[in-house]
Amino acid sequence: MSTQPQPSKAADTSKAKGTSAGRRHMMLLGSALGPFLALGVVIFFFAAADALQGSDTFLSTPNLRALSKQIAPIAVAALGMTIIIIAGGIDLSAGTAIALCATVLAWSLKEDVAMLILRGENVAGATQKWKEGSENLRKVKRKITQWQAAASLAKEKPAAAKKGPARNQPQTLEKQRALQQQLETELPRLEQEVKRLTADSHRFSRFTPWIAIGLTVLAGCLCGFLNGTLISYLRVVPFIVTLGTMTFFLGLAKILAHESTVRPDRSEQIPQWLVNFLSIRETALIYGFPAGVWLAILLSLLLAAILRYSIFSRYIFALGSNESTARLCGINVIWNKIAVYTLAGLFVGVAGIYQFSLLSAGNPTSGIGLELKIIAAVVIGGGSLNGGRGSVLGTITGAAIMAVIASGCTLLGLSNPIQEIIIGVIIVVAVTVDQVRRTRLAE
Repeated sequence: MSTQPQPSKAADTSKAKGTSAGRRHMMLLGSALGPFLALGVVIFFFAAADALQGSDTFLSTPNLRALSKQIAPIAVAALGMTIIIIAGGIDLSAGTAIALCATVLAWSLKEDVAMLILRGENVAGATQKWKEGSENLRKVKRKITQWQAAASLAKEKPAAAKKGPARNQPQTLEKQRALQQQLETELPRLEQEVKRLTADSHRFSRFTPWIAIGLTVLAGCLCGFLNGTLISYLRVVPFIVTLGTMTFFLGLAKILAHESTVRPDRSEQIPQWLVNFLSIRETALIYGFPAGVWLAILLSLLLAAILRYSIFSRYIFALGSNESTARLCGINVIWNKIAVYTLAGLFVGVAGIYQFSLLSAGNPTSGIGLELKIIAAVVIGGGSLNGGRGSVLGTITGAAIMAVIASGCTLLGLSNPIQEIIIGVIIVVAVTVDQVRRTRLAE
């Protein structure tokens, strides 16, 4: 009687491992393609609904440009949030930090920061001093004229002079000589000051926008550095720390703006390239899109290259996957966390430039709630709030999904609350899918 060979346990184990690995690869592929499929579905739905209405404006070139204008600011800030979420953190202060950076930019332009640094006073302050000096000289001239008139009256009508200002003629003449001397001394000095002010204004004004941009990005980096330092050294969860710094940055912006909105002069203090940065006017476009859109694409490519090829990116993913293991592997957790938040702060500073370009002003409260859209872009794009996973392309896709929903709802005449409900549902679905995926991968 012949016996059939029984499969060995090693073969069964190998087959099970192969099946598990195949399923894992399929799930990872699905997680990568999920945001693109969602974006395609959303675009198809609104394009079809728009076509049924007979308007055919959703896929038109002007609307695509408007969409890119909406996507770019959120996408740039979300690039920084992507790094933080991959590293297992979160940043609730991103919105108010962006408003703070925009306020720094507006204040720097309004205060002529180049003049302020190089000369110690801005154009407005120097002009005010010149006006006050001119007014004082006018008063001196008026007083001299009055005394001269009184002296003439004394010569013509001696009796009337006894009752008028010329009755103390010796003292009056002495004061007149002193004032005349003051006038002769101050007038040339004032004229020289005006010439110097005009020359300095022309010489320094071209540096003001660039110094202002540098201060804006620096402010963003400092915000990120503060968050990273507090999280690393206090060992408090990022949610609590950034919840505190959220109101801290809001307060700083209000102090800088004197609890108001900082509005530089659009015609004189804001350079035209900054006005056109996110403008969709034909004359402001570069190869069909605003300059801000191209900058967002460039930053995305740079960050994608960093996450793909640098050693620093391995540390970021290691921190998000398992911080304890990363520490045991010799990774400096404290300094890498600070570096992650500081790098994210750089993107926040750039997003502040976008915010100012949209408003042409610095409003300290304009960033409230913006952090939710930024986090949503990362989560919808496939980033995991548990850390260890996220991508630049997914984040851009997430920002695009939210912008398409907002634009489509507007074209269909749906109200703002409906847009918010739809985005909220998508966020919940994205997080739920992420949890299910993590559970299955762990099996």
